[in-house]
Amino acid sequence: MSETLLVIISILLLLLLLLIVFFIITFFIKKRTHHSILKLHPYLGRMRYLLEKIGPEFRQYWFDHDTDGKPFSRYDFQSVMFLAKYRSEILGFGSKRDFEASGYYIANTLFPVLTEELSVNVTPEREGKKYVIHKEGLFSRREKLTADTTNLWLYEEDDAIIIGENRKYPWKLYGMFGASATSYGSIGENYILASGFGAKMAGGSWINTGEGGVIPEHLHTGANIVAQIGPGLFGYRDEDGNFSMEKFMGKAKESNIKAFELKFGQGAKIRGGHLEGQKVNEKIAFVRNVREGETINSPNRFSFLNNAAETLYFIQQLQENGGKPVGMKIVIGQQEPLENLFKTMKELNIYPDFITIDGSEGGSGATYKSMADSMGMPLIPALLTFIDTANHYNIRDKFKVFAAGKLITPDKVAIALAIGADAVNSARGFMMASGCIMALQCNSGQCPSGVATTNPHYQKALDPYEKKWRVMNYIVSMRYSLFSLAAAAGVKSPRHLKRDHIVFKDEMGRVVPLSELFPTSK
Repeated sequence: MSETLLVIISILLLLLLLLIVFFIITFFIKKRTHHSILKLHPYLGRMRYLLEKIGPEFRQYWFDHDTDGKPFSRYDFQSVMFLAKYRSEILGFGSKRDFEASGYYIANTLFPVLTEELSVNVTPEREGKKYVIHKEGLFSRREKLTADTTNLWLYEEDDAIIIGENRKYPWKLYGMFGASATSYGSIGENYILASGFGAKMAGGSWINTGEGGVIPEHLHTGANIVAQIGPGLFGYRDEDGNFSMEKFMGKAKESNIKAFELKFGQGAKIRGGHLEGQKVNEKIAFVRNVREGETINSPNRFSFLNNAAETLYFIQQLQENGGKPVGMKIVIGQQEPLENLFKTMKELNIYPDFITIDGSEGGSGATYKSMADSMGMPLIPALLTFIDTANHYNIRDKFKVFAAGKLITPDKVAIALAIGADAVNSARGFMMASGCIMALQCNSGQCPSGVATTNPHYQKALDPYEKKWRVMNYIVSMRYSLFSLAAAAGVKSPRHLKRDHIVFKDEMGRVVPLSELFPTSK
């Protein structure tokens, strides 16, 4: 008998043995299970649970249409991948967008701006790396990370975004795209290193610590940092859980930290941040000054801030003591509190240096379904409401505006800028650039790509010194595409996009400029 035949027989016998064990175990389990299906149909019931378990993966890769998946379609996911890995968004045979559906479009001009006419800083070139595909087979793709150079596509001096002009240490931005808030604990050290190194190499970008506090890895990257302060005061609290100005002043002395952001709302969870106890390790507990292994639920507001006036006085105190820009992150909902905030700003003549508008479709980690599905306004109507209300009170020029909420592709970023945002944050775009495959395991601590986990075993999947090139490519490619879209629209820089450059097409084919639908312009 040949050796090959023996191997085949052995495998068949092993499979038969496993099948017998499965039937025996299932037979005895059905007698004491509380599951109704398993009681009457033990074998089919087991198959049902197996299909439930592998269903999301099968739908994502086999059954969902390229443009139908949620929270992001395969089409959008691949757009990020191509920007990050190959520094390219070239496609063949046309778009997969449903042009019959209603939606926003960027209006081109008859005489676009030439590349040499753009108001852009493309020098100096920066050393970079991108993947080059050598062979793509049925079960594998042979590709190599190859060194090259790239232009950075930064704003010229006249278009630079100055945040906190009146602060001792204002922050001047030469780019319009950076990483949104992701807290250490929800994401791990390797992701922080990858996104930070990438943002640093791209220039004109930034990372946001999220409400989990600043850790050494944030500072080690050398990137521009927006340090977020949430209602839980993690990293800024004393032993009694109260806000510590001393700890804030210590953070303000860090040269990498360019600004502070008070988190009043987050698109995915208005009620406050959430971190499962299984993810709260010793380091997280130390940084946040909480107990190891216990689930963390942040308060849904700052306990010592009860109204708009108290909030603005606190912001002013931080601005004066830290000398750096201080802003706030909000989710747009009820109109009256927003108008009251703006009225109070005018009455007190106190303004945050920037305000981040987070759409309700945001969400880079664990959240609650009822919150994620129904609470707060999606980004585009939220941004329109905020900008127009600020213009109504004649205070739009008192602060800069950041927009966030599923803005992962150049066209969506361009629309947000045209509506009135000065810059755009993206969390999940940066996560995808770092290797996220949308496994939807953010809440489990078992992220297979090593992004949304602090578990050392799973973090091995993410090599920050390789993924940093992807993050850099994503940022640079985003800016290049935005300048290309701006040129096609007839302006020399994305900074000059306005609502006139955006049209809305309904399902009947009627087209209306955004400036007519919402007349208050940027």
